[in-house]
Amino acid sequence: MILSNDSYLLSHTFFLAGIPGLTAAHIWISLPFCFMFLLSLTGNVLLISLIWSDHRLHQPMFLFLAMLSFVDLILSLSTLPKMLAIFWFGATAISSYSCLSQMFVIHAFSAMESGVLVAMALDRFVAICNPLHYATILTPEVVTKIGGLVALRGVSLTIFFPSLAHRLSYCGSHTIAYTYCEHMAVVKLACGATTLDSLYAFAVAIFLGVGDVAFIAYSYGQIVRTVMRFPSPEARGKAGSTCTAHVCVILFFYGPGFLSVVMQRFGPPTASAAKVILANLYLLFPPALDPIVYGVKTKQIRESLFTIIHPKKIEST
Repeated sequence: MILSNDSYLLSHTFFLAGIPGLTAAHIWISLPFCFMFLLSLTGNVLLISLIWSDHRLHQPMFLFLAMLSFVDLILSLSTLPKMLAIFWFGATAISSYSCLSQMFVIHAFSAMESGVLVAMALDRFVAICNPLHYATILTPEVVTKIGGLVALRGVSLTIFFPSLAHRLSYCGSHTIAYTYCEHMAVVKLACGATTLDSLYAFAVAIFLGVGDVAFIAYSYGQIVRTVMRFPSPEARGKAGSTCTAHVCVILFFYGPGFLSVVMQRFGPPTASAAKVILANLYLLFPPALDPIVYGVKTKQIRESLFTIIHPKKIEST
């Protein structure tokens, strides 16, 4: 019996290969993956809880940070459990529904993370370049609208990834040479024409990568110009320190992401271990390291955490 494309795909099972050439070392590779997963869960839940419970942190900068932590948490939960199942139990099978759902969540929330980083750059730009109007520009209502726009943009740009992949016929290999359902890795398994998929994915990558990075670069260019006009080195250092954590987070997110896209587009057609590991780091690094960076670099967060750990000392001072 010949099935239609829709019924064929919906009854189809893909297989995630893990890391090519390193199957025998999956157990050892899983150790740092598991450690980063625990860091991500603990750090992001803690950050969200601190910002939610401490009214002193109900400021635009920290509300955007809470959004970033929520996005990082979803990215970790949508990818790491399946990765660890592959490494520990060889559970490589994934249904088409689960694969397309994971594909959407990964790409949508990655787009949201990029949008939140843009919003955080805007926050730093207003705080340093226009501090007298900071409270009137970034009101709670404006912050809420920005968060909604970030989420809407992420969903609207990436909702077509699973739709486009769903329309293709998969009559060849069913093995995805990754640890998760990355859009182009799935599309490459199709037997028909995939030009539309490739062009749309490339357009989204350019729009998000080039557009968002350009806005962030412009914002920090203006910040640097403003900071250099400050009269004292102390004032310049204080202003610069407020941006350090955000700059680190930007590098964690866009660095591996840029290299992963380059290798995906211009690297060898077969998935090498280096390509897959880099694609994993793109999803693992930001959720695991962002809470640490902000916890170490942000005085208000350290103080809020200290208040919870040693409430009696705070009351006695």
